[in-house]
Amino acid sequence: MAGGTITRADLSEAVYQEVGLSRNESADLVESVLNEISDALVRGEMVKLSSFGSFSVREKGERIGRNPKTGEEVPILPRRVLVFRASHVLKNRINDSLSSAVSEPSH
Repeated sequence: MAGGTITRADLSEAVYQEVGLSRNESADLVESVLNEISDALVRGEMVKLSSFGSFSVREKGERIGRNPKTGEEVPILPRRVLVFRASHVLKNRINDSLSSAVSEPSH
């Protein structure tokens, strides 16, 4: 799906096709996995998916920012942000697909 978006329904369908669970069971499994990942991140835990990457939550302190329209300084409140770091396996796979697409002859 070049340039598209993968949805929960797409993931559920992939589980259905690959694993052989019913469509409802596949959807429940996908929801369960996503909920477990979300819950762990809310608790401040790191989530590592081997050969894919890791998700973590980082605390950002308060700082002074600037309104780009007016130039006025405004405080940016402390917040938590989600960070994703791709594994080397995923990075290599992405770059290998790019180099093979470039090296293929065009017709």
